[in-house]
Amino acid sequence: MTVKPVSQSPLPNADDLIAEMGHKARAAAKILAMTPTAKKAAALMAAAAKLREQAPQILAANALDMDAGKANGLTSALLDRLRLDDVRLEGIADAVEAVAKLDDPVGAVIDEAVRPNGLHLRRVRVPVGVIGIIYESRPNVTADAAVLGVMSGNAVILRGGSEAVNSNRAIEAALAAGISEAGLPAAAVQLIPDQDRALVGALLRAQGVIDMIIPRGGKGLVKRVQDEARVPVLAHLDGICHSYIDGDADAEKAIALVVNAKMRRTGICGSTETILIDRAFGPKKDVVNALMTAGCEVRGDKDMVAISPHVTPADANDWDSEYLDAIVSIAVVDGVDGALAHIDRHSSRHTDAIITENADHAARFLNEVDSAIVMHNASTQFADGGEFGLGAEIGIATGRLHARGPVALEGLTTYKWQVRGTGQLRP
Repeated sequence: MTVKPVSQSPLPNADDLIAEMGHKARAAAKILAMTPTAKKAAALMAAAAKLREQAPQILAANALDMDAGKANGLTSALLDRLRLDDVRLEGIADAVEAVAKLDDPVGAVIDEAVRPNGLHLRRVRVPVGVIGIIYESRPNVTADAAVLGVMSGNAVILRGGSEAVNSNRAIEAALAAGISEAGLPAAAVQLIPDQDRALVGALLRAQGVIDMIIPRGGKGLVKRVQDEARVPVLAHLDGICHSYIDGDADAEKAIALVVNAKMRRTGICGSTETILIDRAFGPKKDVVNALMTAGCEVRGDKDMVAISPHVTPADANDWDSEYLDAIVSIAVVDGVDGALAHIDRHSSRHTDAIITENADHAARFLNEVDSAIVMHNASTQFADGGEFGLGAEIGIATGRLHARGPVALEGLTTYKWQVRGTGQLRP
């Protein structure tokens, strides 16, 4: 089958289009909220099968996006985020099946109690309702968002980035076919059919139609969503992640960890962007050499520049930069206190790690760093819902309310109180 680039039809009124999609989603959400776990799981298994069946169409669509991305000058890291191949597409299908096998949070009892007057109180998990998800160049988010929404009993309205428009359409078509064939409403997953930015504004204004917005992308996207939204936002901010090499770190382990944390995949939000090195750690130059051998540009403070002539002087912006590329900044700090102070000033509260054999230093770091994910002797690239046993994820929430860290099924639910009485009257 020949895949043609997506063409744009004349845009209807943005508010009217979002309202129409929202009303369909609301009707679908009511059905999903009451759908048994087994039926939701069967729909996801059918969706995974459709992804495999329609792999040629999806990969052909992705090739169009890759060609356009190269022509438009996307960086190698952004192209890597965009690219699909047989292995990655199989991974997406596997992730869909993994979500189907997870415990269903809907209806789970969070806690319960019996009051002295005999009232029986129970707090149970329920779906949020209709969720709008705005994301950028990673087409796998289309599948992650759709299946997490269905399994958690929510209907989702998706708005992907222009870079992946053909890929997103092809993936959404496969998912919709599987979900619909399994007997669930097609409107459970809807992709906004136009890339016009006015539709994003309409989605953000849709009070009473959309229950929650989740942005997944760069700082510019998230800032726009937070500034303009009239509905609650579950924010996924940029990933300015740190790896701190303590003076009591094992040198071989530390070097392997920071190279992996930076270079395994430079374009993901869990990639380490700043390495902090305790002044007491000896082989600092070995860290630089290992990173450069792996193809990484190193920018550093004056201490690091003095250690290696291959280190480029960092400027003030480097400590607040999410490079999403083979670039890292390195600063020398005075022990755990220095690391904590630097992270407090510059971290985006996503993921920060300490590498040390000192249990006291590790405990202090884990307790005092105020980030959604804090690690000890592990690569920050593990900041991922799948690696946490959550199946797919819709993002890493860096705020302090509702959900934090990888947002998967439980993060897409809220709760309600169920109160059972036997005729009690309030005096």
